[in-house]
Amino acid sequence: MAAGGGSPSIVEFFGGEDGYRCGYCRSDTGNISHGMWAHSMTVQDYQDLIDRGWRRSGKYVYKPIMNQTCCPQYTIRCRALHFQASKSHKKVLKKMLKFISKGDVSKVASEEEPMDSHIEDVATCDFAYKSESQVSQSDLTPLAVDQAERVENEDEDSGETKEGNVQKVESDSAQVCADKDTPVPAEPSHSAKAVHAPPKPGKGADLSKPPCRKAKDIRKERKLQKLLQNQMGTAEGSQLQGDQTFLLQNSKSKTNQPKNIEDFVFVPLPDDARHKLEVRVVRSSPPSSQFKATFQESYQVYKRYQMVIHKDPPDKPSINQFTRFLCDSPLEAEHAPNGPECGYGSFHQQYWLDGKIIAVGVIDILPYCVSSVYLYYDPDFSFLSLGVYSALREIAFTRQLCVKAPDLCFYYMGFYIHSCPKMRYKGQYRPSDLLCPETYVWTPIEQCLPLLEHSKYSRFNQDGKAVDEGRLKELGRVRVLHKRTVMPYSMYKKRRKGPSDEASVQQYASLVGQTCSERMLLFRS
Repeated sequence: MAAGGGSPSIVEFFGGEDGYRCGYCRSDTGNISHGMWAHSMTVQDYQDLIDRGWRRSGKYVYKPIMNQTCCPQYTIRCRALHFQASKSHKKVLKKMLKFISKGDVSKVASEEEPMDSHIEDVATCDFAYKSESQVSQSDLTPLAVDQAERVENEDEDSGETKEGNVQKVESDSAQVCADKDTPVPAEPSHSAKAVHAPPKPGKGADLSKPPCRKAKDIRKERKLQKLLQNQMGTAEGSQLQGDQTFLLQNSKSKTNQPKNIEDFVFVPLPDDARHKLEVRVVRSSPPSSQFKATFQESYQVYKRYQMVIHKDPPDKPSINQFTRFLCDSPLEAEHAPNGPECGYGSFHQQYWLDGKIIAVGVIDILPYCVSSVYLYYDPDFSFLSLGVYSALREIAFTRQLCVKAPDLCFYYMGFYIHSCPKMRYKGQYRPSDLLCPETYVWTPIEQCLPLLEHSKYSRFNQDGKAVDEGRLKELGRVRVLHKRTVMPYSMYKKRRKGPSDEASVQQYASLVGQTCSERMLLFRS
């Protein structure tokens, strides 16, 4: 996976000592986080940032100050290849199958999560409104490489040659080339390698073995192929882009193994099925033609969802709010030979029932994961437990993408908030890990829960000597965009007029880590 699609990430850091309203405990000023506005961002940079506890809402990227905020928010990921649906998850999947095939709308009390959306209601927070960038686009366009080099050479002629090597590296990569900025994955992501081993029985598809060819399975496979072609939607970037062998292999009957998620999702339906469900993945940024064509219908679903489920007044879920929080994204669209066919970046996963949108999952497809951003749905279909159903479909989608892109094997569910009981349901998607807020190492959730019962803020890494391996080591190497010129902070510091901003730059670089601080451009006016 290349580090970028041709242009570097450009961010403005806002710091963040002010407290904002908390959507979980309703405290007026208890939600404390650092924030930055991302004018553009590569998918690798964002992957590395969320592996350090950051998260985006539209183009605003924020990181809770964990030991100060009222409700500590721990990044949670599910190991998708090993996922096993719980009893309540299977109930939701069976309920959907029953509804599609027979039209059964029995609205019995379901064991769904207490919060309708499976992702936190970040759109109700107001910090992004207060922190929007005012910088013009022209100020964000770096000058050509030769001009940047000329500026640096002038400094060298002045006798400032101590950072010669750094300057050369910086000038060479002023126009970032994918080859030059290929990243070494941050230490926490190395745990992905453990997942690449063939799963144990019942723990996901063993991709190293050929599918069994019993007559019964061949008949089932033919039916499934017909279903995949006709029922599941073939829109741009649809669910079916990946290798269908994975789905077929996972759907064969196993008498001695528990069923996989594919056994519930990709089930052949009777010819007289009452309904037709399609799941389409459309690129939201930059908006594809299909995204544009369905924008108004999608917005109307969002508006109804916010008004009925979250009790918003009719004027609050505006098109502007919808666009800024759920459509706008800093992520660059990127493609790689060993990546998913739909590419990386930001997408809307649309659920179409009988030709109309009933739910939309906002997702980011990143080098190592599918990251869930938000879900909204038509309240008339609440009885289908769409929060749970969409999360399970996104896990199945992650497993499918992993066939073509083996590193892409995790499903990120946003934040796990143990101090807020209604948000604990995310821990039910097992096996899952929480991110240590001090060393940024992933820890199985079973080891974290006893610590969180004792204290709402906790360091999960029990090795007292362990430190953040990706921590800032050289402030001078932080990349800065100043007056449309890319330069290392060491050079910018000498040129800057006025009061020092070193404390702010130091804080930014410590939070994003050395690797990202050397790849991303920190805008300085």
